[in-house]
Amino acid sequence: MYGQTNAWVLPDGKYGAFEINDTDVFVLTQRAALNLAYQEYSRVPEKPTCLVELTGYDLIGLPLKSPLALNQIIYALPMLTILTDKGTGIVTSVPSDAPDDFMALHDLKSKPAFRSKYGVRDEWVMPFEIIPIIDIPEFGDKAAEKVCVDLKIKSQNDREKLAEAKRLTYLKGFTEGTMLVGEFNGRKVQEAKALLRSKLIEAGDAIMYSEPEKRVVSRSGDECVVACTEQWYITYGEAECEKTGSGVLIQHELLF
Repeated sequence: MYGQTNAWVLPDGKYGAFEINDTDVFVLTQRAALNLAYQEYSRVPEKPTCLVELTGYDLIGLPLKSPLALNQIIYALPMLTILTDKGTGIVTSVPSDAPDDFMALHDLKSKPAFRSKYGVRDEWVMPFEIIPIIDIPEFGDKAAEKVCVDLKIKSQNDREKLAEAKRLTYLKGFTEGTMLVGEFNGRKVQEAKALLRSKLIEAGDAIMYSEPEKRVVSRSGDECVVACTEQWYITYGEAECEKTGSGVLIQHELLF
């Protein structure tokens, strides 16, 4: 969160402003709103309420304030490779450590015609520099830039090389990276991530959100969501569960 320079939206993507409760409105995709509605984040339970439909074009240039970001104000900018069938369709941008973010920001900074095509003003992009927030052995404190240069990646559309860059940086950053900023400066990234998540949720600056790992379609043809229900799964044959269940049964009279 600390190193955010902007947020990304898909220009042609379809979004909406959805009522989450009596006071909060989230901008995200219909698919994400449906998942949230089944996780107790909708003014009308299990029914997303859309106040207005939007496209990514409508959101470009929107000034934003992000929790923990060192930049006081960031802007929504276009990214051409966002998948709206995953996550909320709104993507945070940390170009110090995310190769996709680095190249998308590089494209906007280095190509005036590209900025003009999407109505991006210079002041939304040009003042924002990479903010080192993590030190990763072998890659340093600007891992995304180093890997993109090493792999000779030319633009955000170089998907195969970017996938390799992501593979190289993400796992090593999570398992071996060390924080350089914030209250957890000096802590391992995998430790700081869990602590920051709890802190943001407790402060009301974030919520827990779940969705299927990949697209799941029921026999009825409906796309499945993750729901918060009172139904729980158990592991059959698990010794402790079997022992507890047997103890409960012994205490009751069973009629057949």
